[in-house]
Parts: sequence; structure tokens; C-alpha cells
Amino acid sequence: MMVLAHITFTGSRVALTLFAIDLGASPLKVGILMSLLAVIPMFLSVHAGRWTDRVGVFRPTLISLSLLTAGSLLPAFRPGLESLYGASILLGSGFMITHVAINNAVGRASTPETRTSAFSFLAVGFSTSTVLGPVIAGFMIDFAGHPDTFLSLAAFSLIALILLGLTQRSNPAQKPSSAPSGKIRVIDLLRHGPLRAVFIASGLLSMGWDLFTFMVPIQGARIGLSASTIGVIMGTFGVGTFVIRLAMGRISRNFSEWQVLTGALAITAFVYFLFPLFTSVPVLLALAFLLGLGLGSALPMIMSLIHRTAPQGRTGEAVGVRSTLINTSQTVLPLLFGAIGTATGTVPVFWALAVLLGSGGLFASRRKDSNG
Repeated sequence: MMVLAHITFTGSRVALTLFAIDLGASPLKVGILMSLLAVIPMFLSVHAGRWTDRVGVFRPTLISLSLLTAGSLLPAFRPGLESLYGASILLGSGFMITHVAINNAVGRASTPETRTSAFSFLAVGFSTSTVLGPVIAGFMIDFAGHPDTFLSLAAFSLIALILLGLTQRSNPAQKPSSAPSGKIRVIDLLRHGPLRAVFIASGLLSMGWDLFTFMVPIQGARIGLSASTIGVIMGTFGVGTFVIRLAMGRISRNFSEWQVLTGALAITAFVYFLFPLFTSVPVLLALAFLLGLGLGSALPMIMSLIHRTAPQGRTGEAVGVRSTLINTSQTVLPLLFGAIGTATGTVPVFWALAVLLGSGGLFASRRKDSNG
């Protein structure tokens, strides 16, 4: 179900960008469109995390898959820039709830010894959909047009809804986690030093992921690549995440979480320094694959650290805080990147983030021998 939902989300995110460009939207307007994916999640992720702590996974997942399906169908039946804005809000809200609920469920169902492997397995599913979503969207746009592309992407989340109903019939409801005693305050999580460090690293890596999904379609269109070629480049990034996550079990036995995160930040900074310098598709494919290796290694470690350092009964809330920070960057950065890209071109955007991620690598390296 997670793979199907993520195919809808990743494919629709690429389709939203390319449809907006096809409609004549400027980089700034595309930035606004991408920011809308994160506006509602930015404010509601913590509440979604607390909700999943209280009620379990089924009800949040049911609502989230319904939102994903509606978000994909809207531009299919009402093509236009206004519909794309509405679709962005629905898609972003739907996937945020899915992401928080599933990650909380995996963390609670695993033990400290198996948690990294469990999140690696989940991340392999994410990688599969990261490959399939953009590739499906790119080829569908070239061969069937934008409305039919959104219609086909909606089918994946609709199938996930059906599977969710069948699963609920055959399995007992998940037991909610016990609520923490005392007053619940988000600031307490942010004051928690080890958890705060995880949030900082997670935010930086999310910026790296967001730059790829936002700027690569713009950069590809700028250098004259077709939608299918852009989709293949983005799919190659997904292949890189898939390959590295298959090896995460062995990697986690030989390296600490912070050592892996240091390497991920360094690789991402290196790729973004080089990416705007090339127009050759084979080189861009190689860089996308390398970027996938770097960023793909980070998620299992981030989620393992969150569940290891979060207070008892507040793991869903901690995942929600991480999601809030990520969605804040997803709201602000596309606007910033779009404005800079409109004014100065794409190169300064790539290089500015490369410097920021390199600095993050230095921050992570000072914690690589820490237990949290």
C-alpha cells in the first residue's frame, strides 16, 4: 500500500511541475505550486503524529489515501493552473498523513535490534515507488498527455484503498500506544539535544531531496530535455536509493547512524556542485544515481535515531515534528529557489545548497561517534 500511495505522490509531483511549465508558468509560479504540497502538512504534521499515537494506523491511512486519489483526479477532470494548486494541497496533505502513520507503525512494531532493518525494508519500498512514479509520469505525459497521466496515477492510490479495506477485514485493529503523562509540549522535543540534532540533519537532507524534485524538471526543461527523459533521470535517482537500501543491513552493522549521515550529506553536496555544469544525459544519469545512493542511505538511519531518542509514547509526535520541519522547508525553499532561479538562473541555487549541505556534513561528523 505504501508503494502504491508513493507512486501516486511522486508521479503527481513530477506531473504537476511539467504541466505547470507546459501551461507557461514561471519558475516562481512552479515554486508556489510545489510549496502548496507542504503548506497544510507544515501546520498539521504534529497533530497527525499525535493522532496516530492515539488511534492507530487504519483511520489515518484511509483518509490519506482518499486525499491522494482526489488530488490526482482533480487536474485529470479540471485541467488548468488553478486545479494544479488545489491538487498540490490535497496530495501533500494526503501523503503527509500516510507517511506519519506508516513510519510510526513500523517503529512501534520493531525492536531496537531490528529497527534499522525494518526501516530499510520500508525504504526499499519507497525507492521502488521513487523509480516508478516519475518514470510512469514522464512517459504518460509524452504519449497520453497531462490529464490522462493524472488519471492513471490516481489508480494506484485507489488500489491501495481497496487493499487497505481487505487488510482491515483480515487483521485486528492496531493497539494505540499509551499516552504520555503530563502536559504535552512540542518544545520539549525540540529541547531534547540528541533528538534536535536528528531533526537538523533530517532537515538538511530533506532540502537535498526537495531540490532534486523541484529543480531537476526546471533544469531539464531549460536544457531542452523531453518529459520522458526528465522522468528517466528522476527514476535513476530512485534506482540509486533502491540499491543502497538493499545494502543497509550490512552498512548498519559496520557504520554508526551518524557516520552514514555524514557520508550522505557529503555526497549530496558534491553532486549538487556538479549537476548544473553538465547537459549530457549520461552524466546527469550518473549524478542522479550517485545522489540516490547518498540520500537513500539517510532515511533508515534518521527514523532509527528518532525512535531511539524520542520519549516513550511520543514517537508518532516526533515523526510529526520531523515532518513539520521538512514541510516548512518544502514550503519556503521552492519559493526561494524559484525566485533565485527566475532572477539569476539555476546554477546559484544548486551551489548555494551544496555549500549548506557541506556545512551540515561537518556538523554530522562531530556527532558520528555519539550514541544519540
